[in-house]
Amino acid sequence: QQIRNSAAERSVPILMVPFAKLDSFHVEGHEGCVAQKARVRYQEVQDVISWVVDRGETPLFLILDGITDVRNIGGIARTAYCTGVHAIIIPDKGVGALQEDAILTSAGALEKITVCRVNSLLKAIDELHLNGIQVLASVMRSGVAISQADLTQPVAILLGGEEKGIYPALLKAADQQVHIPMAGDFDSLNVSVATGMMLYEAMKQRSHG
Repeated sequence: QQIRNSAAERSVPILMVPFAKLDSFHVEGHEGCVAQKARVRYQEVQDVISWVVDRGETPLFLILDGITDVRNIGGIARTAYCTGVHAIIIPDKGVGALQEDAILTSAGALEKITVCRVNSLLKAIDELHLNGIQVLASVMRSGVAISQADLTQPVAILLGGEEKGIYPALLKAADQQVHIPMAGDFDSLNVSVATGMMLYEAMKQRSHG
């Protein structure tokens, strides 16, 4: 209970896992509890928004829902950093851990780009809305083509995991649904590749004013 209280005070998420999982960390005498120190420093969503606005820039955020593959997260971070994304917003549970593998795949981008870890993506969306930031949900085939969406405005692009997609309540909270047109009849694009396509479109629109 003392560990739970201490973690709660510091906004450190606790995950209950099988004992075998703890043994896999190769920590001698762990007594049923192992702490992982992140190499990523997390920021508050409102602080990042204020910082972006103070710089006179138009906010561009990514929201990741249920993306568990650290290679995809690393690839997304790499592209996001290269295309001018101000911050990546992730939940404290249900997303791949930002540890060594993710940082390696991101080519170090995860240590450079701002990451906001929140206990509720719905609350984060509310906060974005209060600051005049529209949320665009990336879906398979509904909504408008990404090239038809206005990405020059303050926006956050919401992406779901490849298996389950975006959580229904988050999808409902989004302002608009967007998709990437495809020539072939195939289930989906890799989420990291899809992110790159959408962010390139955002960069193109913003560079042309």
